[in-house]
Amino acid sequence: MKAVLASGNPHKAVELGHALPGWELEPLAADYPPETGASFWENALAKARFGRTLAPAEAWVLGEDSGIEVDALGGEPGIHSARWAAGDEVGRMLAAMEGIDDRRARYVAELAAIAPDGRVLRGTGTFAGRIATAPAGDGGFGYDPVFVPDGEEHTVAELGDAWKRERSHRTRAARALVAALAG
Repeated sequence: MKAVLASGNPHKAVELGHALPGWELEPLAADYPPETGASFWENALAKARFGRTLAPAEAWVLGEDSGIEVDALGGEPGIHSARWAAGDEVGRMLAAMEGIDDRRARYVAELAAIAPDGRVLRGTGTFAGRIATAPAGDGGFGYDPVFVPDGEEHTVAELGDAWKRERSHRTRAARALVAALAG
């Protein structure tokens, strides 16, 4: 299946490419409008709709939005995850969590897929864990050096990209999307 990802983020394109076997996924670089949705889903759908205006007519278009929600921060940074950190995800998160014992967090991903015929499908994935007290590892990107998944003692950055590809919130969203497509 031919698809374009309405995102200029190469990390997301690679991760989703592995999570969607049989899909020919190409990133669609463009000047995307600002994310103004009130949820990950609204932002993902807006990206897909914008991408639909630029993509080949025969291609599916995927919009993706994701981020991290931290319980002790009232669910923040949430949909503002990229902008909240201003490029320093690890430093900003550790500063915000200093002195906080409740370190529960989750990654959330939403995928919106628009078919060539205009149908819209949704895939949602979450990945629970906690915020570490110090960064560790050099794999992944974003908050991965301080995110320890439930059942693990190491950060996603330590566990590595291959481990992440099999279990991440994006992978879970992609699997939910494939199930929606089959259903």
